[in-house]
Amino acid sequence: MAADLRIASPEDFPEALRAFGPEPLIVCHNDADGLSAGVILKKALERQGRHPAIRIVGKGENAYSDAFQAELAPRRRDGVILADVGTSSALRPAGPAIVVDHHVPTGLPAGATVISGIENRPVPTSSLIAYRAARALGPAEDLLWLAAIGLIGDLAEGEGFPEMESARALGITALRKAASLVNAPRRTAKGDASAAFALLDKAEGPKAVLSGAHTETAALLDAKAEVARELDAARKAAPKIVGDVAIIRFHSPCQIHPLVAQAWRGRLKGKIVIAANTGYRPGFVHFAARAEGERDLIAFFAAHRPPGADEQYGNGHRLASGGALRLPDWNLFVADLGFGAEMGLDAREAA
Repeated sequence: MAADLRIASPEDFPEALRAFGPEPLIVCHNDADGLSAGVILKKALERQGRHPAIRIVGKGENAYSDAFQAELAPRRRDGVILADVGTSSALRPAGPAIVVDHHVPTGLPAGATVISGIENRPVPTSSLIAYRAARALGPAEDLLWLAAIGLIGDLAEGEGFPEMESARALGITALRKAASLVNAPRRTAKGDASAAFALLDKAEGPKAVLSGAHTETAALLDAKAEVARELDAARKAAPKIVGDVAIIRFHSPCQIHPLVAQAWRGRLKGKIVIAANTGYRPGFVHFAARAEGERDLIAFFAAHRPPGADEQYGNGHRLASGGALRLPDWNLFVADLGFGAEMGLDAREAA
């Protein structure tokens, strides 16, 4: 571990911010947890007199890729906060940096303050970590609903967090519907979650997200309808099973592979369920994996890692992981698992 690496708790957030300038950059993931974390951090920094810019990680992007890191380089003078995008040694801060995250780290970045919940039981979501960090700065109870949106969106509603129990008084049905709505845009063919972020930023609670008072709600409803159509079609695909691995392969421009994997997990007891989407990005297979019990998907993917896999492979959580592989590496991956030629692909099938 590097000597200048700092492992911190949410209570250390104010001290870590001392090195930041007035116009920091917040980078956040485009799902409900990442967007909620980004909005919480934005509002917390604004209450301290700062004026943060926002960069949402989009379709096919990885915050730790060379291209993304190069994009961030000119913006680092006032500091950068990365929320819910993973924790990696590929982060190359040229200024102050904070990572707020709950995924299994692929590496630890030197020169950054890492606020990670991975050692906690249960593991808090990134939005909950962000909420706790915001409370360390000052009053933030009005942001509790945002943390609840992230908890529900990441399927952590029932994990026993006291903040979630408190948020139920805000209307659990509205919170669940709002989380589902906010999650929809990043799953569309465009994958643009900017309207979802804007809605969370301007709404005063989950009922305001759903009310239609803001124009973004209509855009999110359209996104949800698009995703529902694609999901209905993908659900017709049948799994192929070899040993303890089941693969469901389909072709969609939408990011529905996590939903397909989640739906099949309960039906394929004891299996590692991999939903493989050949239509999300040309030349790639994007996949989501789900498992139950004592499985460790991070270790599973590490054991079957093809030679061309990059930072988009095998990240996430022990029971919920996934990634993306170029076609030759996908073919090597499924062959290593014992699947025959029927699971392999050529360029025409993933265009």
